Amino acid sequence: MSNILVTGGAGFIGSNLSFKLTEMGHKVFVLDNFSTGKTENLNGFKGEIIDDDMMSYSILENFLENYDIEYIFHEAAIPSVKKSIDDPHRNVGNNVNSTLNLMEAVRLHGRIKKVIAASSSSVYGDAVKLPKIEIDAIDPVSPYALSKYFTEKIVLHYGQFYDIPVIALRYFNVFGPKQDAKSPYSAVIVKFIEKIAGNEPIEIYGDGEQTRDFTYVSDVVNANINAMRSNVKCDFFNIATGSRISLNDLKDKLFKLMGKKVEVKYLATRPGDIKHSLSSIDKAKKILNYKPQYTIEKGLKKTIEYFTK
Repeated sequence: MSNILVTGGAGFIGSNLSFKLTEMGHKVFVLDNFSTGKTENLNGFKGEIIDDDMMSYSILENFLENYDIEYIFHEAAIPSVKKSIDDPHRNVGNNVNSTLNLMEAVRLHGRIKKVIAASSSSVYGDAVKLPKIEIDAIDPVSPYALSKYFTEKIVLHYGQFYDIPVIALRYFNVFGPKQDAKSPYSAVIVKFIEKIAGNEPIEIYGDGEQTRDFTYVSDVVNANINAMRSNVKCDFFNIATGSRISLNDLKDKLFKLMGKKVEVKYLATRPGDIKHSLSSIDKAKKILNYKPQYTIEKGLKKTIEYFTK
């Protein structure tokens, strides 16, 4: 058993991770200001919830000292490419400064065994080369992507200069239970499911031939746990499935799985959206023993079940 802090633990990925860690017997503390996280995501959670803000460095320093934290999963961030374009100052400022505050508190605390931080596939930008591998060039094309790149660089620099064990995980298009289906910034899968279930038109930005490496949230949770258990001290990894699907094929698959069709509206491509995304996961497989358990169809079935029960 370890004392574990999950920042942003009321969010989509953070809450799924927090529940899994408590099931494993760890003492889990969730730190969230609920600006984007949901209280209902933590219904039944057996750990401790701290409603506070990572923008205050003193809060983080005192928290690490008083609760004897050993591991930190840094999931806190303002998500969404579109949201970052609408409000770049808030998005980049929050995501970068909260990470800097956390790592400075970790440096001064001096007893953290490992920090595992959430990064994003968006850091690669819209390069034509596929699949994306960790040594590829970085070219963020949105404020959100830039903030996630800064996040992982801050974490890795603290790891290198202050000998703090750190890992950054570049998530590729995560989906699954507890994702926010109501927000205008919702991810495409849960938005499609909600619209189809309600017999409403779905919207696709662009021609629908853009492809994504969709990753079910349980695989992301397991990747985080493997990272915690590993002997890796300072590195970064792609976390995905290593396969891709177009949005047109995705909506057809959802129509089939849900047993109904709705109107499809094609809209103009949104700024900051990339055309194709596909990850190599060879590095994570080899070093973190990461083995995705969910195909796109298996993950969709679980997600449909959650949102239509």
